[in-house]
Amino acid sequence: MRYNKIRKMDISNGPGVRVSIFMQGCTFNCKNCFNPETHDFNGGKEFTQDTIERILELCSYDYIVGLSILGGEPMHPKNIEGTKSLAKAFKEKFPDKTIWTWTGFLMDRDLMDKEVLKYIDVLVDGQFETELSNPTLKYKGSENQRVIDVQMSLKKKKIVLYNDNIEKEKEKICV
Repeated sequence: MRYNKIRKMDISNGPGVRVSIFMQGCTFNCKNCFNPETHDFNGGKEFTQDTIERILELCSYDYIVGLSILGGEPMHPKNIEGTKSLAKAFKEKFPDKTIWTWTGFLMDRDLMDKEVLKYIDVLVDGQFETELSNPTLKYKGSENQRVIDVQMSLKKKKIVLYNDNIEKEKEKICV
């Protein structure tokens, strides 16, 4: 497995300041993808245990609220085990920080039986579609994509959309 890049401080892929990793390799090749350089499975750098340790170190700062895993395609069969290893290690070390993941696969059709979901808080699913593109959307690029509360969806055994307002209310209570 390979990855394309790591961003140490990212404010564009999920709420707050996050660390982001862009996995290498995708077969969807969505028209007007914002990361076409991540499509080739042979590009990028090798993803190793050292990569996981580096990400955990970058996430250890108090101002980092979570980890974002994008692509390429983190849920592709060639990438999903590495994505799971990273997500599991992250949640073991930072149970109160969140993992957001973007995928072209659909959670309810393609991913419900995948162990990686145990560690993901929010999943943005569905392929980017230029015809449904809308730059005003929050956390997603096209109208067909969904921003899913993964743990609530697993608990209820149906898709539950993420609600930003619930998270803001939790923050007020915790302050």
